[in-house]
Amino acid sequence: MTRPLVWRLRSLARRARMRFSGLSPVTRGIVWALAAGLSFSIANAMLRALTQSVNPLQAQFLRYLFGMIPVLPLLWRYGLRRLKPDSYSGQVWRSALHTVGLMLWFFALPHMPLADMTAIGFTNPLFVLLGASLWLNEPMSRARWLAVGAGFIGVLVIVGPGIAGTGGWYNLAMLAASPIFAASYLLTKLLSRRDSPAVIVFWQTLLVTLMSLPLALPFWSSLTPINWLQAIAGGMIGTVGHYCVTRSIVATDISATQSAKFVDLLWAAVIGWIIFSDPVRPSTFAGGAVIVAAIALLARHESRIPPPVKT
Repeated sequence: MTRPLVWRLRSLARRARMRFSGLSPVTRGIVWALAAGLSFSIANAMLRALTQSVNPLQAQFLRYLFGMIPVLPLLWRYGLRRLKPDSYSGQVWRSALHTVGLMLWFFALPHMPLADMTAIGFTNPLFVLLGASLWLNEPMSRARWLAVGAGFIGVLVIVGPGIAGTGGWYNLAMLAASPIFAASYLLTKLLSRRDSPAVIVFWQTLLVTLMSLPLALPFWSSLTPINWLQAIAGGMIGTVGHYCVTRSIVATDISATQSAKFVDLLWAAVIGWIIFSDPVRPSTFAGGAVIVAAIALLARHESRIPPPVKT
């Protein structure tokens, strides 16, 4: 009885993979982006609960330490030789940027509603646009400048009430992490031209763990069994989220998946309300809608521009 059931499940999984691979690149990218958003919302809830008991830098290290667990099957399957990156320096720089962004992110995490931090995270693509213009010499059209301007109006709608209150520094710290994460994502796009998602996720998880350890040691404290569960769950699910993001980036252009981002805000608002009784502020949804609409309209506009003719 057991063996036919296993064969049937394998057959269903094979059919699902075939149907998924038959979808358009944009559709596959959106599906991966939706899976990433749900993964990050759950992981963020676990890590926020953890940071209410331990120092944020310790939580950061534990998140990536246990984030190695989903990566170990990649090491077992491919071996260290097949996970060798094309550029070690590129992996180190990306991980260093991500570590700095995480320090700001974890600093603000215990003090912000999940929906607010998710909405502020929507600014990453706007900083990606600016970074691509500065570093990759990509042209900034009028439509892109309008999208960036509208997006930052949305940011003001979100963080305005927080800045006016006592938690203003945490809003600004979360916002300051966005351009650093954007730089990390730009490097991911460059690295993905020669490295597979498995290679990128493996080295990011390993290097960020090593870089976070000396930051965590001065603030180390003992953990309860619940804390260990939060750290393990947050780490594993967070790494799954990064894998989904990388697959989304590889599948299609970053801008093409932004129309699905607003779903992340809904997930974060629901999870934050259920677990932490976070208030659901209309300004958060209004600002998030402005940011997502600006990026989605930009993606639609640029999809109608014919590609340059190769000579």
